[in-house]
Amino acid sequence: MAEVYVFAAWSGTGKTAYLEKLIPCLGQLGLTAAVVKHDIHGLALDRPDKDSHRLFAAGAEAAAVVCGGEVLLHRRDAPTLEEVLALLPPADLVLVEGFKASCYPKIAIYRAASGKPLAAEPKECLAVVTDTVLDVSCPQFPLDEPAALAAFLAARHSG
Repeated sequence: MAEVYVFAAWSGTGKTAYLEKLIPCLGQLGLTAAVVKHDIHGLALDRPDKDSHRLFAAGAEAAAVVCGGEVLLHRRDAPTLEEVLALLPPADLVLVEGFKASCYPKIAIYRAASGKPLAAEPKECLAVVTDTVLDVSCPQFPLDEPAALAAFLAARHSG
């Protein structure tokens, strides 16, 4: 079973850019990673001129399109994180952007220039990735050195 980590940060903090650098570091340590991204802005992956869009618009409860390793799934209800996790192929770790209210360990990403507080309560954080030193009791990792967090996660995975 994959270990799930929620990366909590405000929009524009650089979660995706950080994960883009973290994933290869995990791979160098022999770990596979899957990613789940929650987007509050909505998705427009299907087009009105496509059959799947037309069938969903006609009232289907769900419409799935599969092409090679790609899957597009339209549902009328919002799936839970657990439902999305169940759809993923096997991986050592699942890195989640969003779903801050979930029960999984949280890693907060913090940039001093944002002017915003941590996106998760410090006591709920397994770790903080930051460009400054914060007064928190959990481990802190440099924002510009993803290999340090990768080593921390690898140690947890093997421990």
